[in-house]
This record gives sequence, C-alpha cells and structure tokens, in this order.
Amino acid sequence: MAAHVDIVLDDDRAYRVLIGSGAISNKASWVEALGSKVAVITNATVGDLYTDTLASAIDRDLDVIEIGDGEEFKNLKTFSQVIDRLVDGGHNRDSTIIALGGGVVGDIAGFVAASYQRGIGYIQVPTTLLAQVDSSVGGKTAVNHPSGKNLIGAFYQPDLVVADTDTLTSLPEREYLAGIAEVIKYGVIGDPEFFQWLEANVKDVSGREPSAMEHAIHRSCQLKAGVVTEDEREMGNRAKLNFGHTFAHAIETTTGYRSYLHGEAVAIGMVMAADLSVRMDLCQPDTADRIRQLIEAYRLPIASPKIPTPVMLDTMARDKKVIGGRMRFVLVKRIGEVSVESDVPQRALEETLVAGTDLSPG
Repeated sequence: MAAHVDIVLDDDRAYRVLIGSGAISNKASWVEALGSKVAVITNATVGDLYTDTLASAIDRDLDVIEIGDGEEFKNLKTFSQVIDRLVDGGHNRDSTIIALGGGVVGDIAGFVAASYQRGIGYIQVPTTLLAQVDSSVGGKTAVNHPSGKNLIGAFYQPDLVVADTDTLTSLPEREYLAGIAEVIKYGVIGDPEFFQWLEANVKDVSGREPSAMEHAIHRSCQLKAGVVTEDEREMGNRAKLNFGHTFAHAIETTTGYRSYLHGEAVAIGMVMAADLSVRMDLCQPDTADRIRQLIEAYRLPIASPKIPTPVMLDTMARDKKVIGGRMRFVLVKRIGEVSVESDVPQRALEETLVAGTDLSPG
C-alpha cells in the first residue's frame, strides 16, 4: 500500500486510514483489527464484487447483511432490520462490523455499531470515491428522516478505514464524478494549492489515472483529518466541512433522494454557496467563477432544480446545522479560506435560490 493517514483524536483514541491498490486483499490490513465475530454490511452490487476478496483476506466466516442500494434506504427501517440480523446472529460486544460499500452503507453501519449493545467495533471499507475521501473518515454516522437528511445519528469513530483504490475502477462514471465534488470542497475550504492541482489535472483525475486518484484521496483525507482532530464533534471549525451542504441537503430532501447523487447535490450547493458569498461581499466574483468552472470541468451539475423558494427555505430551516433558530452557511472568502455565517440577509439568500434555478435549462 502506498499511503496512510492517521486520525489522532486524543491520547486514547486514534485510527489509521489505509489508502492504495489492493488494500482489501492485503492480509496485513486486518491484523489485530477484528473481534470474535464479524458482520459485513453491504449491498448486493458491492457484495458480489468484493465479499469474496474480503473473506479471503480475513480468512474467517463472515455474517453478510445486505441492505438496499440508495439514499432512500438510509432510514430507521433499514437500521432496525440490521439490528435484528445482529441479534439473530448472536453478535455481542466483541463483534466487529465491517461497512463494505459507499456512504449509505457506511452511515448505517456506523450508526448500528454506535447503538448495538451500546457500541461495538467497526471498520470502514469505502468502495466509492465520495466515501473514501469524506463519509468514511471522521465518525459521523446517521440515517435520514422524512423531514431532513441525517437527522438521526451519532458521532462514532471507526477502528480502521481501508480505502482500496482498485474498487474505484468498477464505479459507474456518474458515481465516480460525484465523489470529485467532495474532493473539490477540500481545496476550497483549506488548500489553494490542492485546488490549483485539481484545475491542472482534470484529465487524469476524471480519467481515474491511478497516481492522480491516490493523491486526490490522500490529500483529501489529510485535510479532513486535520479538521476532525481539532474539532471532533463539530462545535466549531469542523463546520467548514459543510461547505455547500446546507443547500445540498435541502435539494436532496425536496427531491426525495432520487434525482441527485449526494456529490451532485454538493456540487450545486457549492455553486450556490459561492454565489451567496459574492452577494454578501465576502469574496470576489472571480472566486465564485473559478469554483463553478472547476465543478463544470469535472462534468458535475451547477444548476439547482426548480424548487419553489419557500419550499427550499422551509427545508433548510429544519437542517441539523440550524442553531438558535438561525441557519448557518459555510461561505467562501477566497480559495482556501471559508467562514461560518449565521447572519445572512433573507433577501440575499432568496436571490441565490432564484439565481441557482435560473441556470437550469428549459
């Protein structure tokens, strides 16, 4: 394996993110990482591709639990079904859960691990780009509620993350490109040189050139690790990881999680957040243009669906990032620097929502 990132939370809690080709099949990845019994939570597509490889590397029986594939399955019903399977399988506090899949699998598996018998060990094995650079790292676990995304969950750190870059070769193009949205986010919020590198390497990154993919994943995880180590439970600086997400979550919720992949919604949300930043005189128009142009270069959507403004406002008002009845937005000052703003003029926000839909065709 070519790279790793260590997440050090305090003197007693730390874990490693292993990144590289063949990480799943490398037996060394799993040394001392597993409990007495192992349950693998996955979906049918990913399970067919990688369960045998995982079982061969671990060399023990696996209790495989398949869940539905898609954001619409990230709910309390699925959570309850997985808990039932663990009970029926005789799992105890010495069991380990392995999340084998993308962000939906990882979120459910993590929330189950946090809840089952008051907490058992779990390992993230993310198989999508978005999960490898974002959702598998940092300990956020959750399921959705009809009123909003990720409203039910817990902070619960994994014991290990195994990010095998070989899994990205089997991703559909749309899934892979959606993950790049989160990669772009890291450049915007904390590393102008990385953002510039993404501008200069569009062909290699979008074309899944191995060394380019590995660098993008490694740098993204490094940047996230720095933020999570400083602010594990999002009491302050970690909120900047939500750049674009207040808009994105509202888009996902109002469209029933069926029209956009999470990364696609984040791409649109980042364009809208940059637009709002300009309207509030926090950044120059050329900064917003640069963000939008990079998102377009990676063939990601930039236009919001035509959702009535009152509906978007109502949905954003129920977002978990609302504090004291005030919505919080992560807005950009310059590439590499953002700020969390709660004093956002209603007129500027409404103008951004309208402007976002104006980019839509038809």
